[in-house]
Amino acid sequence: MTGQLQVSPFKSPVLLVDRDKCLRNIKFMADKAARQKLILRPHFKTHQSLIIGEWFREAGTEKITVSSMTMAQYFGMNGWKDICVAFPFNIHEIDEAVTLADRIDLHLTVCSAQTLQLIENSRIQKAGIYIKTDTGYNRTGVAWDDHHLIEEMLRILQRSSKLKFSGFLVHNGHTYQARGPGQVDKIHIDSNEKLATLKDRYYDRYGPFLVSTGDTPSCSLSENFEGIDEIRPGNYVFYDISQCHIGSCDAGSIAVALAAPVVAKHRERKEIVVYGGAVHLSKEYLKLDDGTMVWGQVAGTLLNDRQGHNSWSVPIPGAWVTKVSQEHGIIKCDDIFFNQTGIGDIITILPVHSCLTADLMKGYISCEGMHIDHLSGYQW
Repeated sequence: MTGQLQVSPFKSPVLLVDRDKCLRNIKFMADKAARQKLILRPHFKTHQSLIIGEWFREAGTEKITVSSMTMAQYFGMNGWKDICVAFPFNIHEIDEAVTLADRIDLHLTVCSAQTLQLIENSRIQKAGIYIKTDTGYNRTGVAWDDHHLIEEMLRILQRSSKLKFSGFLVHNGHTYQARGPGQVDKIHIDSNEKLATLKDRYYDRYGPFLVSTGDTPSCSLSENFEGIDEIRPGNYVFYDISQCHIGSCDAGSIAVALAAPVVAKHRERKEIVVYGGAVHLSKEYLKLDDGTMVWGQVAGTLLNDRQGHNSWSVPIPGAWVTKVSQEHGIIKCDDIFFNQTGIGDIITILPVHSCLTADLMKGYISCEGMHIDHLSGYQW
């Protein structure tokens, strides 16, 4: 198509979302949770959209997870009644928590007795409390075997007339560095065994409570959920090439793609330059098995049936975004793709981390051409 301007509805980068793929991904996890007799509390930080949230509701979702009080307000003021903020509570947002907790079942996450006592001493009238627990990720949370601190927090909750112990909450983010079901399952099972000791130790005195885990690789790949009551995956609604690399999904399950115009070509380097850089894809990269760092994988030029339906193909072998600056994306590719791609064509790129790409793009266009909302555009 070199030398011929491709007909396209897009003048600048947009994030396309394939509703049919999203619905399949949502159904996959809902069916798995039902089969495993687990509560499914999906994490909405991935999509941050009321419209996409309704796709979850239609599949039976009633409880959700978010990553900020702002996000909790967004969904809480728009029909969602049971929300967990799975981020260590920021005590400066206590007024927002007080207001929201009067309207919905709000669950806050804490990892210190000091924060917990500040919540207890505040004007809040009711809230659930998850204790953020670290079973090996080492990002934040109470160490699973720090029984002195855990019991100090549990005693505060036991004395409280306002706060209810929701359970122990863990996120095993180190599964994102794993490759294949075996490595993922090893991390998952090790975490489950540590959480089981907490349940055995505290359930009789402080129960009933839930044990909640949440990473997409474990929830997608594992079948061993013994001792787990609740799962909170989020990325699975879109998936991405990182999840493909881990083995959590195949490329056909990736439900978002950045549509980016071609603005330059450099034959001597076999490089294609697109309007789609770090401010669109993010700075997050994936290191391939050969050590190459990539910021996205090309899924071909935009396919448009001229009836308003846009889509993308399977990933193009060897066509990767190998460098990004603020607006520039540099694509390395073979002769075939280089020669068939022209200035003005719209290239689709599968993101390394769909959560960050979605957050940066702040909205979506469906394959049918419908604009889909995002938290960032909400009028407070």
